[in-house]
Amino acid sequence: MNHASRLLVVAALLTIPGLGAAQTLPRGIVVDAVKCEADPAQSYALYLPSAYSADRKWSLLIAFHPAARGRLIVEKYAAAAERYGYVVAGSNVSRNGPWSVSTAAADAMWRDIGRRFAIDPQRVYLTGMSGGARVALGIALGGNNIAGVIASSAGYPDSQPRATVPFALFATAGTEDFNYTEMRQLDRKLTSPHHLSIFAGGHTLPPDEVAVDAIEWMELQAIKSGHRAPDDRLVDLLLEKRRRAVAVSTSTAETVHLLEALISDFNGLRDVSAEARRERDLSNQRDVKKALARERADEDAEAGIVQEVYTLERDLANDERHAAALMALRDRVSRLAKRAGAADDSAERRQSRRVLRAIAMGASARVQDRAYLSLLAEYAQIGR
Repeated sequence: MNHASRLLVVAALLTIPGLGAAQTLPRGIVVDAVKCEADPAQSYALYLPSAYSADRKWSLLIAFHPAARGRLIVEKYAAAAERYGYVVAGSNVSRNGPWSVSTAAADAMWRDIGRRFAIDPQRVYLTGMSGGARVALGIALGGNNIAGVIASSAGYPDSQPRATVPFALFATAGTEDFNYTEMRQLDRKLTSPHHLSIFAGGHTLPPDEVAVDAIEWMELQAIKSGHRAPDDRLVDLLLEKRRRAVAVSTSTAETVHLLEALISDFNGLRDVSAEARRERDLSNQRDVKKALARERADEDAEAGIVQEVYTLERDLANDERHAAALMALRDRVSRLAKRAGAADDSAERRQSRRVLRAIAMGASARVQDRAYLSLLAEYAQIGR
Protein backbone atom coordinates (compact mmCIF):
# COMPACT_ATOMS: atom_id res chain seq x y z
CA MET A 1 0.00 0.00 0.00
CA ASN A 2 1.43 3.39 -1.00
CA HIS A 3 0.68 5.06 2.34
CA ALA A 4 3.21 2.92 4.22
CA SER A 5 6.11 5.35 3.84
CA ARG A 6 4.02 8.21 5.23
CA LEU A 7 3.11 6.19 8.30
CA LEU A 8 6.77 5.47 8.98
CA VAL A 9 7.24 9.17 9.72
CA VAL A 10 4.72 8.87 12.52
CA ALA A 11 6.58 6.01 14.18
CA ALA A 12 9.17 8.50 15.37
CA LEU A 13 6.49 10.39 17.29
CA LEU A 14 5.72 7.33 19.35
CA THR A 15 9.20 7.45 20.89
CA ILE A 16 8.34 10.77 22.54
CA PRO A 17 6.55 10.60 25.94
CA GLY A 18 3.08 12.13 25.96
CA LEU A 19 3.25 15.90 26.33
CA GLY A 20 0.50 16.22 28.89
CA ALA A 21 -2.44 16.50 26.48
CA ALA A 22 -3.89 13.33 28.02
CA GLN A 23 -4.34 14.98 31.42
CA THR A 24 -7.82 16.31 30.58
CA LEU A 25 -9.12 13.00 29.20
CA PRO A 26 -10.99 10.65 31.55
CA ARG A 27 -9.54 7.26 32.44
CA GLY A 28 -11.31 3.95 32.85
CA ILE A 29 -14.22 4.77 30.51
CA VAL A 30 -14.69 4.88 26.74
CA VAL A 31 -14.62 8.39 25.32
CA ASP A 32 -16.76 8.67 22.19
CA ALA A 33 -14.72 11.16 20.19
CA VAL A 34 -11.29 12.68 20.65
CA LYS A 35 -10.66 15.17 17.86
CA CYS A 36 -7.23 15.11 16.30
CA GLU A 37 -5.52 18.40 17.18
CA ALA A 38 -3.96 18.85 13.74
CA ASP A 39 -7.13 17.83 11.85
CA PRO A 40 -10.41 18.23 13.81
CA ALA A 41 -12.32 16.48 11.00
CA GLN A 42 -10.61 13.29 12.18
CA SER A 43 -11.59 11.74 15.51
CA TYR A 44 -11.33 8.48 17.40
CA ALA A 45 -12.99 6.73 20.31
CA LEU A 46 -10.54 6.22 23.16
CA TYR A 47 -9.98 4.06 26.20
CA LEU A 48 -7.28 5.02 28.69
CA PRO A 49 -6.62 2.49 31.46
CA SER A 50 -7.61 3.84 34.87
CA ALA A 51 -3.94 3.72 35.95
CA TYR A 52 -2.67 5.61 32.89
CA SER A 53 0.21 8.00 33.61
CA ALA A 54 2.84 9.56 31.36
CA ASP A 55 5.46 8.30 33.83
CA ARG A 56 5.67 5.02 31.91
CA LYS A 57 5.15 3.85 28.34
CA TRP A 58 1.99 1.94 27.43
CA SER A 59 0.99 -0.57 24.79
CA LEU A 60 -1.24 0.84 22.07
CA LEU A 61 -4.08 -0.80 20.12
CA ILE A 62 -5.39 1.17 17.12
CA ALA A 63 -8.72 -0.09 15.76
CA PHE A 64 -10.61 0.17 12.47
CA HIS A 65 -14.32 -0.61 12.09
CA PRO A 66 -15.88 -1.12 8.61
CA ALA A 67 -18.65 1.37 9.40
CA ALA A 68 -16.54 3.97 11.26
CA ARG A 69 -18.01 2.87 14.62
CA GLY A 70 -14.92 3.54 16.70
CA ARG A 71 -16.65 3.18 20.05
CA LEU A 72 -17.98 -0.29 19.24
CA ILE A 73 -14.56 -1.77 18.59
CA VAL A 74 -12.90 0.11 21.47
CA GLU A 75 -15.54 -1.23 23.87
CA LYS A 76 -14.74 -4.75 22.69
CA TYR A 77 -11.16 -4.49 23.95
CA ALA A 78 -11.65 -2.17 26.94
CA ALA A 79 -11.71 -4.91 29.60
CA ALA A 80 -8.52 -6.52 28.31
CA ALA A 81 -6.93 -3.07 27.90
CA GLU A 82 -7.64 -2.26 31.53
CA ARG A 83 -6.20 -5.57 32.69
CA TYR A 84 -3.06 -5.50 30.57
CA GLY A 85 -2.34 -1.80 30.22
CA TYR A 86 -3.29 -0.82 26.67
CA VAL A 87 -4.37 2.53 25.29
CA VAL A 88 -7.09 1.73 22.73
CA ALA A 89 -8.13 4.12 19.95
CA GLY A 90 -10.76 3.38 17.29
CA SER A 91 -11.17 5.60 14.25
CA ASN A 92 -14.54 7.31 13.80
CA VAL A 93 -13.73 8.01 10.15
CA SER A 94 -12.10 4.92 8.63
CA ARG A 95 -14.74 2.76 6.93
CA ASN A 96 -15.28 0.44 3.98
CA GLY A 97 -14.77 2.38 0.78
CA PRO A 98 -11.88 4.30 -0.77
CA TRP A 99 -8.51 3.40 0.73
CA SER A 100 -7.63 7.10 0.80
CA VAL A 101 -10.23 7.70 3.54
CA SER A 102 -8.83 5.01 5.78
CA THR A 103 -5.19 5.92 5.18
CA ALA A 104 -5.88 9.57 5.98
CA ALA A 105 -7.64 8.50 9.19
CA ALA A 106 -4.74 6.23 10.13
CA ASP A 107 -2.20 9.00 9.53
CA ALA A 108 -4.16 11.49 11.62
CA MET A 109 -4.60 9.05 14.50
CA TRP A 110 -0.93 8.04 14.56
CA ARG A 111 0.17 11.67 14.73
CA ASP A 112 -2.35 12.68 17.39
CA ILE A 113 -1.75 9.66 19.63
CA GLY A 114 2.01 10.14 19.37
CA ARG A 115 1.66 13.72 20.62
CA ARG A 116 -0.81 13.00 23.41
CA PHE A 117 0.25 9.76 25.04
CA ALA A 118 3.28 7.91 26.35
CA ILE A 119 3.44 4.92 24.01
CA ASP A 120 5.94 2.07 23.84
CA PRO A 121 7.05 2.04 20.19
CA GLN A 122 7.78 -1.70 20.44
CA ARG A 123 4.22 -2.45 21.61
CA VAL A 124 2.01 -0.91 18.90
CA TYR A 125 -0.83 -3.18 17.73
CA LEU A 126 -3.61 -2.85 15.19
CA THR A 127 -7.01 -4.46 15.00
CA GLY A 128 -9.96 -4.34 12.68
CA MET A 129 -13.22 -5.99 11.76
CA SER A 130 -13.99 -7.05 8.16
CA GLY A 131 -12.78 -4.24 5.89
CA GLY A 132 -11.18 -2.71 8.97
CA ALA A 133 -9.07 -5.84 9.36
CA ARG A 134 -7.83 -5.37 5.79
CA VAL A 135 -6.87 -1.78 6.67
CA ALA A 136 -5.00 -2.95 9.79
CA LEU A 137 -3.17 -5.67 7.88
CA GLY A 138 -2.37 -3.34 5.00
CA ILE A 139 -0.70 -0.89 7.39
CA ALA A 140 1.20 -3.65 9.17
CA LEU A 141 2.42 -5.13 5.90
CA GLY A 142 3.83 -1.71 5.03
CA GLY A 143 6.69 -2.24 7.48
CA ASN A 144 5.58 0.18 10.20
CA ASN A 145 7.14 -1.62 13.19
CA ILE A 146 3.79 -3.11 14.20
CA ALA A 147 4.09 -5.73 16.95
CA GLY A 148 0.85 -7.52 16.15
CA VAL A 149 -2.53 -7.45 14.43
CA ILE A 150 -5.88 -8.82 15.59
CA ALA A 151 -7.78 -9.48 12.35
CA SER A 152 -11.48 -10.26 12.70
CA SER A 153 -13.50 -11.73 9.83
CA ALA A 154 -11.14 -10.70 7.02
CA GLY A 155 -7.52 -11.15 6.02
CA TYR A 156 -4.99 -9.38 3.83
CA PRO A 157 -5.99 -6.48 1.54
CA ASP A 158 -5.36 -8.68 -1.51
CA SER A 159 -6.98 -11.74 0.16
CA GLN A 160 -3.87 -13.80 -0.72
CA PRO A 161 -2.41 -16.12 1.94
CA ARG A 162 1.23 -15.58 2.95
CA ALA A 163 3.81 -17.91 4.47
CA THR A 164 5.25 -15.27 6.82
CA VAL A 165 4.49 -11.77 8.04
CA PRO A 166 6.74 -9.52 10.18
CA PHE A 167 4.26 -9.28 13.06
CA ALA A 168 2.24 -11.56 15.31
CA LEU A 169 -1.22 -12.25 13.90
CA PHE A 170 -4.29 -13.30 15.88
CA ALA A 171 -7.24 -14.04 13.58
CA THR A 172 -10.90 -14.62 14.42
CA ALA A 173 -13.91 -15.87 12.47
CA GLY A 174 -17.42 -17.08 13.18
CA THR A 175 -18.66 -20.51 12.13
CA GLU A 176 -21.17 -18.83 9.78
CA ASP A 177 -18.87 -16.02 8.66
CA PHE A 178 -18.73 -15.68 4.87
CA ASN A 179 -14.96 -15.09 5.23
CA TYR A 180 -14.52 -18.23 7.34
CA THR A 181 -12.70 -20.15 4.60
CA GLU A 182 -10.40 -17.20 3.91
CA MET A 183 -9.37 -17.13 7.56
CA ARG A 184 -8.86 -20.90 7.62
CA GLN A 185 -6.64 -20.69 4.56
CA LEU A 186 -4.71 -17.81 6.09
CA ASP A 187 -4.07 -19.98 9.14
CA ARG A 188 -3.05 -23.00 7.04
CA LYS A 189 -0.48 -21.04 5.04
CA LEU A 190 1.12 -18.91 7.74
CA THR A 191 4.24 -20.19 9.54
CA SER A 192 5.27 -17.07 11.48
CA PRO A 193 3.62 -16.57 14.94
CA HIS A 194 -0.15 -16.70 14.50
CA HIS A 195 -3.33 -18.01 16.09
CA LEU A 196 -6.84 -18.60 14.74
CA SER A 197 -9.85 -18.50 17.05
CA ILE A 198 -13.16 -19.81 15.70
CA PHE A 199 -16.37 -18.98 17.57
CA ALA A 200 -20.05 -19.77 17.09
CA GLY A 201 -21.46 -16.87 15.11
CA GLY A 202 -21.35 -14.94 11.89
CA HIS A 203 -19.48 -12.00 10.35
CA THR A 204 -18.94 -9.99 13.50
CA LEU A 205 -16.52 -8.90 16.16
CA PRO A 206 -15.43 -11.79 18.38
CA PRO A 207 -17.11 -12.52 21.72
CA ASP A 208 -15.69 -10.68 24.73
CA GLU A 209 -13.75 -13.71 25.94
CA VAL A 210 -12.04 -14.08 22.57
CA ALA A 211 -11.06 -10.41 22.64
CA VAL A 212 -9.38 -11.06 25.99
CA ASP A 213 -7.72 -14.17 24.53
CA ALA A 214 -6.33 -12.05 21.69
CA ILE A 215 -4.71 -9.51 24.02
CA GLU A 216 -3.36 -12.28 26.25
CA TRP A 217 -1.87 -14.01 23.21
CA MET A 218 -0.16 -10.75 22.24
CA GLU A 219 1.22 -10.49 25.78
CA LEU A 220 2.62 -13.99 25.44
CA GLN A 221 4.23 -13.12 22.12
CA ALA A 222 5.74 -9.98 23.68
CA ILE A 223 7.33 -12.09 26.41
CA LYS A 224 8.72 -14.51 23.82
CA SER A 225 10.15 -11.67 21.72
CA GLY A 226 11.65 -9.85 24.71
CA HIS A 227 9.41 -6.79 24.33
CA ARG A 228 7.80 -7.56 27.69
CA ALA A 229 9.63 -8.58 30.83
CA PRO A 230 9.33 -12.29 31.78
CA ASP A 231 6.22 -12.97 33.84
CA ASP A 232 6.06 -16.52 35.19
CA ARG A 233 2.68 -15.98 36.83
CA LEU A 234 1.07 -14.84 33.59
CA VAL A 235 2.66 -17.59 31.51
CA ASP A 236 1.47 -20.25 33.98
CA LEU A 237 -2.03 -18.75 34.07
CA LEU A 238 -2.30 -18.72 30.27
CA LEU A 239 -0.88 -22.23 29.94
CA GLU A 240 -3.39 -23.59 32.42
CA LYS A 241 -6.19 -21.82 30.56
CA ARG A 242 -5.13 -23.48 27.29
CA ARG A 243 -4.79 -26.89 28.94
CA ARG A 244 -8.36 -26.59 30.21
CA ALA A 245 -9.55 -25.84 26.68
CA VAL A 246 -7.82 -28.99 25.44
CA ALA A 247 -9.34 -31.03 28.25
CA VAL A 248 -12.94 -30.06 27.40
CA SER A 249 -12.57 -30.45 23.62
CA THR A 250 -14.98 -33.07 22.26
CA SER A 251 -13.65 -33.17 18.70
CA THR A 252 -10.44 -35.01 17.91
CA ALA A 253 -9.63 -32.65 15.03
CA GLU A 254 -10.20 -29.64 17.26
CA THR A 255 -8.04 -31.23 19.97
CA VAL A 256 -5.18 -31.61 17.49
CA HIS A 257 -5.48 -27.95 16.50
CA LEU A 258 -5.57 -26.84 20.14
CA LEU A 259 -2.52 -28.93 20.98
CA GLU A 260 -0.60 -27.62 17.95
CA ALA A 261 -1.33 -24.03 19.00
CA LEU A 262 -0.40 -24.67 22.62
CA ILE A 263 2.91 -26.26 21.62
CA SER A 264 3.75 -23.42 19.24
CA ASP A 265 2.90 -20.69 21.75
CA PHE A 266 4.55 -22.12 24.87
CA ASN A 267 7.54 -23.95 23.44
CA GLY A 268 10.64 -22.36 24.93
CA LEU A 269 8.69 -20.98 27.88
CA ARG A 270 7.43 -24.18 29.47
CA ASP A 271 7.83 -27.95 29.08
CA VAL A 272 5.21 -28.96 26.52
CA SER A 273 6.63 -32.40 25.75
CA ALA A 274 3.51 -34.14 27.09
CA GLU A 275 1.32 -32.13 24.74
CA ALA A 276 3.70 -32.83 21.86
CA ARG A 277 3.49 -36.59 22.47
CA ARG A 278 -0.29 -36.48 22.66
CA GLU A 279 -0.51 -34.43 19.46
CA ARG A 280 1.71 -36.94 17.63
CA ASP A 281 -0.28 -39.89 18.91
CA LEU A 282 -3.61 -38.36 17.94
CA SER A 283 -2.40 -37.24 14.51
CA ASN A 284 -1.25 -40.79 13.72
CA GLN A 285 -4.61 -42.36 14.52
CA ARG A 286 -6.47 -43.43 11.41
CA ASP A 287 -9.79 -41.86 12.32
CA VAL A 288 -8.13 -38.57 13.27
CA LYS A 289 -6.19 -38.50 10.01
CA LYS A 290 -9.47 -38.95 8.17
CA ALA A 291 -11.16 -36.20 10.18
CA LEU A 292 -8.33 -33.73 9.49
CA ALA A 293 -8.27 -34.63 5.79
CA ARG A 294 -12.05 -34.25 5.56
CA GLU A 295 -11.86 -30.87 7.30
CA ARG A 296 -9.32 -29.60 4.76
CA ALA A 297 -11.23 -31.09 1.83
CA ASP A 298 -14.44 -29.38 3.01
CA GLU A 299 -12.67 -26.02 3.21
CA ASP A 300 -11.24 -26.44 -0.29
CA ALA A 301 -14.63 -27.54 -1.61
CA GLU A 302 -16.31 -24.49 -0.08
CA ALA A 303 -13.85 -22.17 -1.78
CA GLY A 304 -14.45 -24.06 -5.01
CA ILE A 305 -18.22 -23.60 -4.80
CA VAL A 306 -17.84 -19.84 -4.43
CA GLN A 307 -15.44 -19.65 -7.38
CA GLU A 308 -17.81 -21.75 -9.49
CA VAL A 309 -20.64 -19.31 -8.75
CA TYR A 310 -18.44 -16.36 -9.65
CA THR A 311 -17.63 -18.03 -12.99
CA LEU A 312 -21.32 -18.54 -13.73
CA GLU A 313 -21.99 -14.91 -12.78
CA ARG A 314 -19.53 -13.79 -15.43
CA ASP A 315 -21.36 -15.92 -17.98
CA LEU A 316 -24.50 -13.87 -17.35
CA ALA A 317 -22.95 -11.07 -19.38
CA ASN A 318 -22.63 -13.38 -22.42
CA ASP A 319 -25.82 -13.50 -24.49
CA GLU A 320 -25.11 -17.03 -25.71
CA ARG A 321 -24.46 -18.41 -22.22
CA HIS A 322 -26.86 -16.24 -20.23
CA ALA A 323 -29.85 -18.60 -20.10
CA ALA A 324 -27.81 -21.66 -19.13
CA ALA A 325 -25.83 -19.68 -16.53
CA LEU A 326 -28.97 -18.25 -14.94
CA MET A 327 -30.55 -21.71 -14.76
CA ALA A 328 -27.41 -23.14 -13.14
CA LEU A 329 -27.25 -20.30 -10.66
CA ARG A 330 -30.92 -20.74 -9.74
CA ASP A 331 -30.25 -24.40 -9.07
CA ARG A 332 -27.17 -23.77 -6.94
CA VAL A 333 -28.64 -20.91 -4.95
CA SER A 334 -31.91 -22.74 -4.25
CA ARG A 335 -30.03 -25.83 -3.04
CA LEU A 336 -27.81 -23.70 -0.84
CA ALA A 337 -30.87 -21.93 0.56
CA LYS A 338 -32.58 -25.23 1.37
CA ARG A 339 -29.57 -26.48 3.32
CA ALA A 340 -29.01 -23.08 4.95
CA GLY A 341 -32.60 -23.04 6.20
CA ALA A 342 -32.43 -26.45 7.88
CA ALA A 343 -33.85 -26.49 11.40
CA ASP A 344 -30.93 -28.32 12.98
CA ASP A 345 -27.38 -27.04 13.15
CA SER A 346 -24.83 -29.03 11.14
CA ALA A 347 -21.58 -28.56 9.28
CA GLU A 348 -23.56 -28.60 6.03
CA ARG A 349 -25.93 -25.88 7.23
CA ARG A 350 -23.05 -23.69 8.40
CA GLN A 351 -21.20 -24.14 5.11
CA SER A 352 -24.32 -23.36 3.06
CA ARG A 353 -24.97 -20.19 5.04
CA ARG A 354 -21.37 -19.06 4.59
CA VAL A 355 -21.44 -19.65 0.84
CA LEU A 356 -24.84 -18.00 0.40
CA ARG A 357 -23.66 -14.91 2.27
CA ALA A 358 -20.35 -14.87 0.41
CA ILE A 359 -22.03 -14.73 -3.00
CA ALA A 360 -24.69 -12.24 -1.84
CA MET A 361 -22.00 -9.91 -0.46
CA GLY A 362 -21.14 -7.37 -3.15
CA ALA A 363 -23.22 -9.12 -5.81
CA SER A 364 -24.63 -5.84 -7.14
CA ALA A 365 -21.10 -4.64 -7.82
CA ARG A 366 -20.20 -7.83 -9.69
CA VAL A 367 -23.42 -8.44 -11.63
CA GLN A 368 -26.08 -6.28 -13.25
CA ASP A 369 -28.53 -9.08 -14.08
CA ARG A 370 -31.81 -8.18 -12.35
CA ALA A 371 -33.23 -11.69 -12.31
CA TYR A 372 -30.16 -13.06 -10.56
CA LEU A 373 -29.97 -10.20 -8.08
CA SER A 374 -33.64 -10.70 -7.22
CA LEU A 375 -32.94 -14.38 -6.63
CA LEU A 376 -30.11 -13.56 -4.24
CA ALA A 377 -32.22 -10.96 -2.43
CA GLU A 378 -34.91 -13.60 -1.91
CA TYR A 379 -32.53 -16.05 -0.21
CA ALA A 380 -29.77 -13.90 1.32
CA GLN A 381 -31.52 -13.41 4.68
CA ILE A 382 -31.93 -17.13 5.42
CA GLY A 383 -30.47 -18.02 8.77
CA ARG A 384 -29.64 -14.47 9.81
